[in-house]
Amino acid sequence: MNEYIIFSVITFLLSILFSMGGAGAGVAVIPIFNFLGLDFTLAKAIGLFAGASTTITSSVMNIKRKAVDFAFVFPIGIMMLLFAPFGAYSSGFIDDEIVKFFFMIMLFYSASMMMFGKKKALFHTEGRWVLFVVGGIVGFLAGLLGVGGGNILIPLLALLGYEPKKVAVAVSFVVPFSAMGSFLTYASYIEIDWIMLACVSISAILGGYIGNYFMHFKLKQEHIKKLMAIILYLLALKLLYHFLLHNLG
Repeated sequence: MNEYIIFSVITFLLSILFSMGGAGAGVAVIPIFNFLGLDFTLAKAIGLFAGASTTITSSVMNIKRKAVDFAFVFPIGIMMLLFAPFGAYSSGFIDDEIVKFFFMIMLFYSASMMMFGKKKALFHTEGRWVLFVVGGIVGFLAGLLGVGGGNILIPLLALLGYEPKKVAVAVSFVVPFSAMGSFLTYASYIEIDWIMLACVSISAILGGYIGNYFMHFKLKQEHIKKLMAIILYLLALKLLYHFLLHNLG
């Protein structure tokens, strides 16, 4: 019971912070749960479900406001839906230490984009085939690493020259579905702690609502994102330490 309370409180606090920064907390929740003794694959599954729970509301609201550009969303969404479960399934055949190594790289990448990332595009492309390719690659990586994929997708699309507002709406629409696809794949071959899943998901939803509420105040996004980046850097360094200890010890 104490374990459920601890994981719920951690999820609640991180969901508030990351929602204020416009991101999902799963990327931080997963390694923390693993450090606290939860199986890495189970941590990924729970993080995926919790992340999807908090972002589905945003998707519904964007559809009601007619803010979703389906021509833009469709290529990314369909490929992420197809490839995220494939990535999640592939995770079962890859050693956890290798997956954790790539998760660490993703943490460094996400933290660096939050801390130093610029919105200037490196390329400008309008070909729909690019969206299909991006959706497939990000979907597979998201499923493999057990994340929704938003932290990978947003900076990547920005670097390709797509409008930030358009990208944000697209990501909030596609991530919940790819996350649920990955979760169902993980759930098909691991034992899920359903009580923990419920506790963490409720905490994530409540934290997400509170974080979104605070976003309306005059809080500097730069400061929030820097704090988020510091947390991700610390988690990445801890994973790096464990990786070196495991392989060199």
